[in-house]
Amino acid sequence: MSDSVRGAYEALGAHPGIRRAVDQFYERIAADPALTRFFAGADLDRLRAHQVELLAAAVGGPGRYTGREMSHAHRGLHITDAAFDRVLGHLNATLVDVGADERTIRQVLRALSQMRLDIVED
Repeated sequence: MSDSVRGAYEALGAHPGIRRAVDQFYERIAADPALTRFFAGADLDRLRAHQVELLAAAVGGPGRYTGREMSHAHRGLHITDAAFDRVLGHLNATLVDVGADERTIRQVLRALSQMRLDIVED
């Protein structure tokens, strides 16, 4: 693993910092009327835990993502490109708010953008 990847994990504050960022991220999502339908009835605590794993893995943290494959986890939700972009926008704003540097933000958004084809259905 490169130093820049490991540096991104540390720049976000390792797991405690990533957990705080994920909590803020889900607060933004829950407040967005265009996205709430995708989370209706979902176990948000479980989703947050998986998001912490996913984000930590995306920025070179220890451990790995143990959740379901993205295509299976999002199947049937009819997530559009517009909804996916809104989620990335909230993530970007969250990372800015928690003080992540531009390089770290680009790395996170690039890693998660690569999942678009597994998540977007419509």
